[in-house]
This record gives sequence, C-alpha cells and structure tokens, in this order.
Amino acid sequence: MLSLILILIAATFFSGIIIRTKSLASGRKGPGIFQPVSDVIRLFRKGVVYSKTTSFIFRIAPTIYFASIIMAMLTIPFGQNKGIISFDGDFIFFAYVLALGKFFSIIGALDTGSSFEGMGASREALYSMFAEPAFFILMGSLALLSGHTSFYQIFAALHLGSQISYALAILATFVLLMIAMIESSRMPIDDPKTHLELTMIHEVMILDNSGFDLGLILTAGYLKFAIYGALIVNLFIGSIPLQYSVPSFFAIQFLLAVSIGLIESFMARFRMSHNPQFIVALTSVSLLIFFAVLLILEKFI
Repeated sequence: MLSLILILIAATFFSGIIIRTKSLASGRKGPGIFQPVSDVIRLFRKGVVYSKTTSFIFRIAPTIYFASIIMAMLTIPFGQNKGIISFDGDFIFFAYVLALGKFFSIIGALDTGSSFEGMGASREALYSMFAEPAFFILMGSLALLSGHTSFYQIFAALHLGSQISYALAILATFVLLMIAMIESSRMPIDDPKTHLELTMIHEVMILDNSGFDLGLILTAGYLKFAIYGALIVNLFIGSIPLQYSVPSFFAIQFLLAVSIGLIESFMARFRMSHNPQFIVALTSVSLLIFFAVLLILEKFI
C-alpha cells in the first residue's frame, strides 16, 4: 500500500517537473508544476465525443488502458514493503498487463479507421516489441543474481556494496529510464508536442479521444512515468529504514524528472529510421548486465 501512495504522489508532479525543466532550459518561465494535473481535472469535467465510425472497442480502450496501469502499479514494492499484488514471477505479470493496455490502445486507434492513427498504432506496436527483450533480460538478470523471481524478493535481496554492483545499478537505471521514455512516447523517440502527423506516434493515436477518455489516457501516462521511477528507486534503497527511504524515493523521482527534462531540452528527436536501432541497442545494454551477473556468480566456464 505504501508504494501505491508514493507512486500516486510522485505522478502528480513528475510531468510538471519535466515541463518546468524544459521551460527553464529554454529561458522561459513556463507553467506551474501542477499544470498537467489541472489539465486532467479539466478534461474529467468535460463530455466525450464519439465518431459514428467507431465501435465499442474505441469506447472501452481508454478505460482498459488506465486499468492496466493501475494493475501494474499494484505489483511495485517499496524497499521491504511488498506491493499489494506480490507473487513469484510477478514481473512477467507486470510486463504483460501493461502490454494488454497497450494492445487495447492500439486497436482503439485502428478502430477509428483513420490512416494516420493506424500509422501511429503500427509504430507504437513496433517500438514496444523492440523494448520488451531489454526489460525481460534485465529482470531475468536481476532474478538470477538474487535467486528470486518476484519484484519484492529481487529488490529486497539486492545489496549495493561493491563497484560492480553500483555499475549494474547504473546500467539498470539507464535501461529502465529509456524504456519509460519509449513506453511514454517521449523524446528522443517521440515528441509529444509535435503536430506533424507523419512524424507523430502516440499523439496521433489519441487524436479522436476527448473529454474524460483523454483524461484517463493522460493520467495513465503520468502514472507510468512514476511506476518506472519507482522500479529505479527500488534498485538503490534496499533495506534502508523508512525515515530515509521515503525522502530518497522523492529525491530520485525528482532527479529522474529533471534528467528527462534536460534530455528533451538538449537532444534532437531521432529520425524515424533510427528509432528501432536505438531501442534494440537497449537490449545490448541489458545483455551487458546479464554477462556481469554471470561473472559475479562465476557461471562462466
């Protein structure tokens, strides 16, 4: 329950800090930190408009997408505190419940019959497929190192005490951060502010969503950022007492949000043809972690 509360709190300011960082980096004052939350609340008060060409799939897709994020959030532990849902192999459940939500968002976009939304859905599916091996190799490596297969047991058994363990944690942080940016359709993979249909990915998928449904989609995106941030936090806090781990949680989430804001401020968006190469390269980083774990466990012959 503690991780759920902390993730909800972090999600309220994560995207706002990213926007604020980008504004300051470009010399602008920019909106307040809680502007994204204000925008979502305004959307929740509005009605929803459905096209006559869409079916019930388009109507239920935002709700299922949001519900999948909530279900994934329930599996996240916090230090020595289990997630609400915790069992052996729960990281597989985490990955595929997110995939279920992504699937419904994709077919919801296809259901509109728009060629532009179909193009965005195709790219979204491709990039998610490329990012999946990196996540499973990373979590499989941590499971091999700890000897456990659930989020709670894996993170509880990790102890950073040597140079190689810190190196593994830094590499794992990089992989999870990049996966979060890919899954949330952020720079340098996608630009959430672009209005050019031929270069849009996630934004073109939700062009027909409005009102309450659009609010659910945006809220799910904010929660997804905080979820991946919570996974990164768990790499470092271990068995630290609550009076230190809770401030560490918010400090690391803040640093992640600032890092993403700086990345988006000083990096140009990749060309579409380069995106798959970059995403597949994350698998190589995960393989480095895997080989390092084999070295630690002396599994090499």
